[in-house]
Amino acid sequence: MRRSAVLLAVACATLLAPGIGAPVQRQGSRNKLLLVSFDGFRWDYEQDVDTPNLDTMALDGVKARYMTPAFVTMTSPCHFTLVTGKYIENHGVVHNMYYNTTSKVKLPYHATLGIQRWWDNGSVPIWITAQRQGLKTGSFFYPGGNVTYQGMAVTLSRKEGILHNYKDEKEWRANIDTVMTWFTKEDLDLVTLYFGEPDSTGHKFGPDSQERKEMVAQVDRTVGYIRDSIRRSGLESRLNLIIASDHGMSTVNKSASDLVEFHKFPNFTFKDIEFELLDYGPNGMLLPKEGKADKVYEALKDAHPRLHVYKKESFPKSFHYANNPRITPLLMYSDPGYVIHGRLNVQFNNGEHGFDNKAMDMQTIFRAVGPSFKRGLEVEPFESVHVYELMCKLLGIVPEANDGDLSILLPTLTPETNGPLSTPLPTRTSETNGPLSTPLPTSHSGGRPSLVTGLLAAVILLAKVA
Repeated sequence: MRRSAVLLAVACATLLAPGIGAPVQRQGSRNKLLLVSFDGFRWDYEQDVDTPNLDTMALDGVKARYMTPAFVTMTSPCHFTLVTGKYIENHGVVHNMYYNTTSKVKLPYHATLGIQRWWDNGSVPIWITAQRQGLKTGSFFYPGGNVTYQGMAVTLSRKEGILHNYKDEKEWRANIDTVMTWFTKEDLDLVTLYFGEPDSTGHKFGPDSQERKEMVAQVDRTVGYIRDSIRRSGLESRLNLIIASDHGMSTVNKSASDLVEFHKFPNFTFKDIEFELLDYGPNGMLLPKEGKADKVYEALKDAHPRLHVYKKESFPKSFHYANNPRITPLLMYSDPGYVIHGRLNVQFNNGEHGFDNKAMDMQTIFRAVGPSFKRGLEVEPFESVHVYELMCKLLGIVPEANDGDLSILLPTLTPETNGPLSTPLPTRTSETNGPLSTPLPTSHSGGRPSLVTGLLAAVILLAKVA
């Protein structure tokens, strides 16, 4: 009898150890997952270009009419929403650039990719959550995939160089080959793969340009290469593929007679500003000098009909953006097609993003195919914040606390796949506000507390008998 008590005590100790919600062994039958992002792929780009591979993928799997990104519609913030399931005010990566309002330091996009404290500020992305639960993950050029989170790094990762050529199709295929090797030789369970197109071409030439159309055709060829590579690697029956993007693209009205130019506003002066984040597209932030906040706000609130200026506390709650300590007291965005010029007119892109995430030009794509997905299904538009819960479901892992809702995308899965993973987890609703960074307690894992309680009672009883 004493031996039985000891065995039960060992079982209880195992269940009560840190990370009890995590599987103790990797599951050989688990399907793998590849998330591919093509930056700046607007939802309707396939309508004026022949895209046979994207079309075939839709027939073989799931297609959303379009997907609505988070606000602010910028690369790093939106990509981090995909891998955390949080609105931007809740994950804290509020801009493409690292900035510090005290030191006045501003770092460009590529430098910011390596600033750990910018990314690791309380939210744990899916790579780390998966690894804590026994899986192996990889990130290839994906924003946020090259820093550590709470002391843990992604299993395998690659970071793009500052002079990286985004449009090299030969390199694209080499990168895909590497990712397939990660799956087959390194036995990774999850990989996120990032391509900087058609965003770069859309910026330079505009979303309506012939160059953009040619780049979309290159993207489509790459989708075909990815699917062929999955088949060649023998992964077709056990790898799910999701293709998404971060935001769309809008044509910039560069020659409009009503440009948004701060240096021409009659009642505004930069002498009243302590720190500014302007000239980076259609949104901006200002930190007025002490005692100047009301003066600056009054000078700007009606300064231009295309510019929408708010005090932080009055910014529309529907954007889920302003309620974060990194946001300055004054913030703003401009109408589609208009960028914000600060001290000088220094923006010359023909295409831009960063606008209201409800604008149709900002909508983006979602495609999914693989053993877990239904075939030939087109779904209504949804917010990108829900993709994280779907990915956790596909990987069989317990998600962190997030703003998504698994029920939104559960109908995309086959009946064999969409059974419950565990007891339903509480999720944030669209009305929930405020920073969200604490992982869900492991006690939410499938009724485990009652099991532990029962085992403890059994140990006590057996100990008494023994």
